[in-house]
Amino acid sequence: MMKVSLKYYTIKYLITILLLIIAVWAALFYAYILDEVYDNVDDGLKNRKIQIIKAVYLDEHLLKNNEFGFNEFKINPISAAEHQEKNRLFNKMYYMEYDDEEQPYRVLETDFIDQFGKYQKLTIRTSTVEEDELVYDLTTALIVLYLLLVVSIIGINGFLLHKAMKPFYRILDKLKKYQFGISSDKESPNYSIKEFEELDREINEMIDRNELAFNQQKQFIENASHELQTPLAIAINKIDLAIQNDQFDEKDMNFFTDIKNDLGRMASLNKSLLMLSKIENNQFSTLSHVNFTAMIKELVNSYEDFIEYKEIKVNLLDKEIFETIFSPDLANILLSNLLKNAVRYNHQNGILNIITEKDRMIFQNTGSMNPLDGKKIFNRFFKQSTDSSSTGLGLSIIKTIIKQYPGWDIVYDFEDGMHSFILSKNKS
Repeated sequence: MMKVSLKYYTIKYLITILLLIIAVWAALFYAYILDEVYDNVDDGLKNRKIQIIKAVYLDEHLLKNNEFGFNEFKINPISAAEHQEKNRLFNKMYYMEYDDEEQPYRVLETDFIDQFGKYQKLTIRTSTVEEDELVYDLTTALIVLYLLLVVSIIGINGFLLHKAMKPFYRILDKLKKYQFGISSDKESPNYSIKEFEELDREINEMIDRNELAFNQQKQFIENASHELQTPLAIAINKIDLAIQNDQFDEKDMNFFTDIKNDLGRMASLNKSLLMLSKIENNQFSTLSHVNFTAMIKELVNSYEDFIEYKEIKVNLLDKEIFETIFSPDLANILLSNLLKNAVRYNHQNGILNIITEKDRMIFQNTGSMNPLDGKKIFNRFFKQSTDSSSTGLGLSIIKTIIKQYPGWDIVYDFEDGMHSFILSKNKS
């Protein structure tokens, strides 16, 4: 369904309602005008009747005027039984030689007794051709009136709504620009419309409440993460010291090693959850020009020991430079997670191809011979592998970062035994 602005929405209904009102008003107005015209014509006919009857009493030759002539009346004898006292007014069509067609007339019939005591019927007619012109003129006037009203309403409605809705668009623009944790202009202008003033005040209060809740939540997460990280680090260090003690047998050593690994996983999970929270709370808002092609080369060098440990062959294929405006910190986290994911879940002596193009970067790696579940791999805590050291948050962090940038996307593909993660951005 097509959406329209408030201005055009109101204009649409105003024009429709106006058309119906004018149509009804025009019909009533036409009937009223026509009734007035007939009243005037009938009064004229009645007046002529009196004059003609007087003339007949003075000039008996008028009784022989049996056809309509120059004076547009005729007198015909009737019987006493046909005689009626009242006037009879009606419309009738008569042939007109000039137009060679029939035209409408208004007719008055009345009966009288002449000076000789005989019954006569007087028929008087007057042309109402002007009625057609009246209808035409009235219709034209109504159409012009309607068009003028429509144009006037569109202009006035557009001007008034545009002027009246300026505060609303200002408030809407403020809401569009608002982001958690980023200060915005809360100065309230002097609104002339009470409802907009109340709306702006309520929105500012809502923003203040959200900001308070946001800051409290952010502070809690950071404090909780810090408080958890410290005892975890202490516990891991104590276990390291205990493991170095030669008093434990192999069974105890394996037991402490498992505990250390679990605590390390908890520390990693804690860091990942804190990272997710910071990303979703827009705490990485600094943007600059980032060269993804150069950054991935630096990261490959940084992970050289990890890559050599698994004896993975890395192929960097730079078809074009992949660069854009991005948060440098988020770009580093994004590429680090993609690289670690491609190395960690690769098999020994595997292959990793990193292809950079102008608008996308592709990570292809060997690994499991079965494809991953493309619908779930970006979900939090989803793990398709049996790697106990995995937190199940690496790909979720990647997806969360991508969501911060409209037009960006990350998709998974499996073809010819190669797992591919394709990072793409808007084409410019």
